Amino acid sequence: MKRALIIFTLVALVALPFALRPKADAARRTDDTVVVITPHNEAIRHEYALGFAAWYQRRTGRTVSIDWRIVGGTSEIARFLEGEFSAAFELEWVRRRGRPWSAEVAAGFQNGRLRPDAPAAGREARAAFLASEVGCGIDVFFGGGTYDFERAAQAGWLVETGLTRSRPDWFTPALIPERFAGETYRDSGGRWVGAVLSSYGIIFNRDSLRRLGVTREPAQWADLADPRLVGEVALADPTKSGSVAKAFENIIQQQMQLRLEELARANPGEAPAAREQRAVREGWLAAMGLLQRIGANSRYFTDSSQKPPIDVASGNCAAGLCIDFYGRQQQEAVRRRDRTERVGYVSPAGGSVASVDPIALLRGTRNRVAAEAFLEYVLSPEGQLLWNLRPGTAGGPQRFALRRLPVRRDFYRDEALRPLRSDPDDAPYGQATPLVYRQEWTGRIFREMALIIRVMCQDTHAELRAAWTAIQAAEGERKAKALAALQDLSAVTYDRTTGVIRERMNARNRVDEAKLARELGDAFRENYRRAEAIARGDGS
Repeated sequence: MKRALIIFTLVALVALPFALRPKADAARRTDDTVVVITPHNEAIRHEYALGFAAWYQRRTGRTVSIDWRIVGGTSEIARFLEGEFSAAFELEWVRRRGRPWSAEVAAGFQNGRLRPDAPAAGREARAAFLASEVGCGIDVFFGGGTYDFERAAQAGWLVETGLTRSRPDWFTPALIPERFAGETYRDSGGRWVGAVLSSYGIIFNRDSLRRLGVTREPAQWADLADPRLVGEVALADPTKSGSVAKAFENIIQQQMQLRLEELARANPGEAPAAREQRAVREGWLAAMGLLQRIGANSRYFTDSSQKPPIDVASGNCAAGLCIDFYGRQQQEAVRRRDRTERVGYVSPAGGSVASVDPIALLRGTRNRVAAEAFLEYVLSPEGQLLWNLRPGTAGGPQRFALRRLPVRRDFYRDEALRPLRSDPDDAPYGQATPLVYRQEWTGRIFREMALIIRVMCQDTHAELRAAWTAIQAAEGERKAKALAALQDLSAVTYDRTTGVIRERMNARNRVDEAKLARELGDAFRENYRRAEAIARGDGS
């Protein structure tokens, strides 16, 4: 009897989580279901599930639910989709077509840059994949950075949404432009379109800043390099978070742009092409030096881009780098909880572009009609209102202030909406001194940039922090020499990054990439140890 009771208890414990699944039960009770993979947070998922269900029923008379799939950030989603499409296409190729699976087929079918002289098996597999309805069991990819959506489009995972044909009036410079300030806002082939804008900035805790003796609130990226913030800056790993890597790229592009303006004033007769080349190389080094000093102040580098704003809001860190809506949401949460303004957020003037978080239809969708309707809703005037109207306002979210900026330009022209907005003063299309993104400067070395920053600041953090602390205690010429040793960036110049470093990372050999990281790490550690020794008077 006792044994039977134990078995019954164990079975009940295992079965309990499955019994408490109201979302799954709700999904089974609706007429239609859309499966969506997303890095968006729970607040966004909650409001868009409710808003879409009501809109869909008004339009079709049918009920619908969203089956959200959460696997991590955009980079993790891209890896997941790659694995799922690989498994699905191998099944199609081998079992249904009776063809042998080979390295050429595996390398070719997702390769959007397949050369005409590539192996015939790879080219044939590529053509078969693009003509197929091979799917991954997911209908929609919603949210994240454009880098991963561009990769997904090149791989063939995304298909034309149909919206450019059904709603051509939406895709104009006056509503959803194809490009703005150098950023791409929608795919020219109609495979993805920006759904909401993202920029980057600094979240800070006013109480913590006062504790550290910092009386001026942060306004520019360089403020995060203030030595008084050592151990107080919250950062995320750019190789794990595409959004944070984009923020670091903004910092680099701003330094390049500033250097270009300086050179134009100093030598207006210089040839524009030569001036730009100088500005890019010198701006790269200036930015890497700035990022190195910010990294020296960091408390940690987390895998999650959502952690820094939470830690700053709670006072565990004084400041952090984050996506705009993470910063605004924490500011909102603190304001609601204790009715204080101890948390602030600022997007540095001229230091951040407004890029988009796209939405796309995945190949092989099983619920195409409902999936296309979800895309239409998200980009419709009704769906766009959820991003920035206050909760409880007409057409706004029901519970959560999402604190994000819609991609549609007509939202900002509607003066009747201004009193209802969470951020009425934000005007992403009307900035006085915008940062204009230049794809040709850093776009092709995005992965290389992220790896260098990780190695320079995160992998070698103990040595960097020790050197930085010793430098702050030094004085005069010794301090200057130690700082110069710390910021010896000869191993990661722009030319080396676009040359040998890029070549080694594009070899698609993970072992060689790890070896490269180790070599760069050793070079930085040597610099940091030498800088610390000089600062302490033990080196020359």
